Amino acid sequence: MKIVLFGTPEFAVASLDALVKAGYDIAAVVTMPDKIAGRGHKLIKSDVKVYAEAHGLRLLQPEKLKSEEFVNALREIDADLFIVIAFRMLPEVVWQMPRLGTFNLHGSLLPKYRGAAPINRAIMNGEKETGITTFFLKHEIDTGDMIEQRSTPISDDDNVGTVYDRLMHMGAEMVVHTVDSIEKGTLSLQPQPEGEFIPAPKIFKEDCEIDWTKPSEQIHNQVRGLSPYPTAFTTITDTNGKDLNVKIFQTAIAEHVGDGTACGEVKVQDKKMYVATADNWLEILSLQPAGKKKMLAKDFLLGYHPLKAVKNGQES
Repeated sequence: MKIVLFGTPEFAVASLDALVKAGYDIAAVVTMPDKIAGRGHKLIKSDVKVYAEAHGLRLLQPEKLKSEEFVNALREIDADLFIVIAFRMLPEVVWQMPRLGTFNLHGSLLPKYRGAAPINRAIMNGEKETGITTFFLKHEIDTGDMIEQRSTPISDDDNVGTVYDRLMHMGAEMVVHTVDSIEKGTLSLQPQPEGEFIPAPKIFKEDCEIDWTKPSEQIHNQVRGLSPYPTAFTTITDTNGKDLNVKIFQTAIAEHVGDGTACGEVKVQDKKMYVATADNWLEILSLQPAGKKKMLAKDFLLGYHPLKAVKNGQES
């Protein structure tokens, strides 16, 4: 059975590596074109490309997925199965091509969290459980018949980084099992329930800015769901009136309840930093001032004297 895998980030590499080690015939790997990034304007290869080159796998990097050149290249490969993991939305002419179909590995328990950022959104919404799903592609995004699902709890200490890593390795095992089931014809498909989904759109800058007028738990989940990347942020005003942009990586909900202090006010006590929210104080555990390295709050307080946390240059 010949397989073509479509993917870009590290999340897809784990499954690709598992398939290679399991002895499957990876006829080609499709990933995004190299992109220019950084101060040196260097071409950056995707994680999938780096792996494919290191293992001598055929590599395709189409600019346009509907281009005649790319579609013809896929037809010439004549693969039996396509697998999509953290890649762009495929046109129908592509995903309908292989005789055994095209399946996707998705980082949620479908039908929950359809969209580009399912792991982030689950944590930001305070979910206590998430998981992975393999499903066959159809016209509407993330709506096809489900093949397999596996779940994992989200602990209070988890952030998007820890859950991402866990799902990545769980997904690699499940992709191999899904391929094995397809090859043996032992599939048991399950249609997704209608009208029971939660959207998980791409993360934008406005999703990352902290609004201190919201409850502590909501802000805490926002920080967890964006750490370590793309990271929640705020602007802190010090006692000299100077504004400082900071990324917030880790917080903790204070045990004591709010005392009527205005949202966004900063309190420093016992070398700890707290910010007032709508219902409580939220302790800042680690952060990164603009132009500096990530640091613990106690180290930040050695050089800065924060007074307020503000939003869009205005007091929260």
